[in-house]
Amino acid sequence: MTVLEDRIEMADADAMGLDEWFERLERMPVPEGFRVEIVGGNVFMTPQRDTHWQIIFEIAHALRGRFGKEFKVLSDVRIDFPGHLNGFCPDVALLKGSAKKDDKGRWRHEDVEFVAEVISQGTAHNDYGPKKLAYAEAEVPLYVIADPYQGRCYVYTDPKDGDYENRTPVDFGTDIDLTGTVVDLVLKTDEFPRD
Repeated sequence: MTVLEDRIEMADADAMGLDEWFERLERMPVPEGFRVEIVGGNVFMTPQRDTHWQIIFEIAHALRGRFGKEFKVLSDVRIDFPGHLNGFCPDVALLKGSAKKDDKGRWRHEDVEFVAEVISQGTAHNDYGPKKLAYAEAEVPLYVIADPYQGRCYVYTDPKDGDYENRTPVDFGTDIDLTGTVVDLVLKTDEFPRD
């Protein structure tokens, strides 16, 4: 099958499930260094930048330091979330210590306790919009957006009725007090680079 034939078949997104979408995407010539996710039935490819990765590393490092190896800290791993064709690859996700893969070998959104997304210019609307709502619908207790363009993080807590009840902005360089949340730590942002 050619790339063009794959793209024509992918146009009928509602007829395909996420598994078939991802199988087809794996056969397509996605450039190295790009991340692919499906948000609301739309495919997004974003380049991984060094600024993006540095922030992801800082967050993942803080989580690993807090929880050790017994908890699962993932980055850029597919997890299917509620809503129409939502196969996300969160920048950072913390799973419950008891998390187990489903019968298809994938992590379940029900086991996600924390998600962090680092904003990319081309897909910022996803992180602030449909992905935030899907994380709330999945009842992920804590969602953090790090925005290197604004030099600010947004902390979302208390998911209720498909959205988050609370949003707290925190400028880069200011510690984020996440004590009393599922991660129970203070996240330092002084090393977060800006774009």
